[in-house]
Amino acid sequence: MGSDATVDTEFVTVQAVLDSGAATLAVDAFALSLIKHERQLRRLFTYLVFQFPVFGYGDIAVLRSTLAANGRIFAEGFVQGLDALWPQSVETLVGVRHAKLRESLTRAIGARNKIFHGQVTDLGLDRDTLLALVADIREWCTLLAKAAEGAFGYDGFGRDSYRKGPNTNLHTRFGVQINSVLDYARFLDARVTRSRRAKTP
Repeated sequence: MGSDATVDTEFVTVQAVLDSGAATLAVDAFALSLIKHERQLRRLFTYLVFQFPVFGYGDIAVLRSTLAANGRIFAEGFVQGLDALWPQSVETLVGVRHAKLRESLTRAIGARNKIFHGQVTDLGLDRDTLLALVADIREWCTLLAKAAEGAFGYDGFGRDSYRKGPNTNLHTRFGVQINSVLDYARFLDARVTRSRRAKTP
């Protein structure tokens, strides 16, 4: 994995919360783990996009602003974007544990949205359940990080995803070709953005 960050170093803060003894440690670790999961997906996606030869370091600001301007992109959208770009799906990269861990993530995202909106959840999320979800989120991140590092050289935890990888021809393996910032914006709209009618999984 990248020398600047790994799954282990990224989850140090989660472990610190778990070791804190705070009354809210389960909820806090749960929310923080989901943030890290979603950030990993975003970084993997932006790393792959940056491998297109049309983009250089002078384009980072406009690539970031193009992504930020789209307010309807969520974790599932980044998965769709990764699946559209890379010949192996996220499901394939995560491997045999995908179905079980995806079920946990779907449950976690639904619960997180209710918690963040102050709604009383009927999902039975006691401390033990939340801690089990934290473990599943970390396992997902670990499996995806190892597979992505092996597949295209970046695990999603390096601090700067706008970096060129060692394989300058990596983009030739992508399922979609992007040749301009306008192409990128259209790709976001067509393949990554959540439909206005879509519901949170």
